[in-house]
Amino acid sequence: MKIKLAWRLARLVLHLVQGLATCALVFPWAGDAWRERLIRRWSARLLRICRVRLERVPGEDSLAHALIVANHISWLDIFVINAVHPCRFVAKAEIRAWPVVGWLVAQAGTVFIARGNRRDLRHIFKGIVDALAERRRVAFFPEGTTASQGTLLPFHANLFEAAIDAAVPVQPVALSYVDAGGAWHSAVDYTGETTFVDSVLRIVQGEPVVARLACLAPLAAAGAHRRELAQAAHDAIAAALGQHAASDRTRHTAG
Repeated sequence: MKIKLAWRLARLVLHLVQGLATCALVFPWAGDAWRERLIRRWSARLLRICRVRLERVPGEDSLAHALIVANHISWLDIFVINAVHPCRFVAKAEIRAWPVVGWLVAQAGTVFIARGNRRDLRHIFKGIVDALAERRRVAFFPEGTTASQGTLLPFHANLFEAAIDAAVPVQPVALSYVDAGGAWHSAVDYTGETTFVDSVLRIVQGEPVVARLACLAPLAAAGAHRRELAQAAHDAIAAALGQHAASDRTRHTAG
């Protein structure tokens, strides 16, 4: 068992080193399409090394140009989404401090938001609108933090305004992680006092994980209010996760 764990960790370290080299040596010269291919392949391989099998739930196609919003469970979420269709992510500033991975996601175009910094938020909001206007795909986690599976926190509505200003649809994405029996995989939860390293070790040495990704019906932003969009996205994701009751308990949308 220890030998298998050591081998998995060695493969993970080597893959991270390869990612560092790609970002430093290839990304400065790569166009957008090439970057996306590299990010997609690298993310998919990271999942395989961690014994996470990606499963697309039948439903809507993944839009190439939209504001993507998803529930937030784990550090794996970014790579699950990027393995399907790479996005420019907006994430909390704490992610930048993750060992190695924080630097890698920054090089992939992730923008970090410091909590409570309104000036930072205004600057980032303009960047999101500009990126969407350039027909780029932008994603963020409107809960603002990770939540245990089975819990869907209220959505912060502020950044939904970017879809309205850029006149692009919002596409909700529902994420879940299950074990071989279809139950929520407890090793994936990244909450409380769990550190990034603790989370990696729990996943790598635990039972294999199935990551389920469901692209849901796009929401038209034209003429909508950001709170309405946020609530509609929340309700769609809650329904996809079978959490109708949880959705009813969290009708308030912040922002």
